[in-house]
Amino acid sequence: MNVTPTAPATANVQETLDRLNTPSGPSNSNGLASLDQADFLRLLTTQLSLQDPLEPANNEEMLAQMAQFSSLAASTDSSETLNDISAKLDNLIAAQNAAAEASRAAIEAVRSANPAA
Repeated sequence: MNVTPTAPATANVQETLDRLNTPSGPSNSNGLASLDQADFLRLLTTQLSLQDPLEPANNEEMLAQMAQFSSLAASTDSSETLNDISAKLDNLIAAQNAAAEASRAAIEAVRSANPAA
């Protein structure tokens, strides 16, 4: 029994494949920094689907690729965390400088209001 897909079913399958194969949106950087976990999974599944079944990929090579990606993801997360900490410290320094300036202005206002003191 031959079953031929109808045109709407074929369109839905193609639409789903197109959606799955759409690359991630570009980030504000270039090169490898713009790759994310979805890109890695897409590359991994493509690599697995295209490999020769009689000579599959070496497990050690696959584990090494996963370890490299995990290391890269951890490094990226650390970098983002450090950038957040840096921004918070910059805001803290700016707030401290504003408080110090306000304190100086208050002292000057008290001195000018009370010249005998």
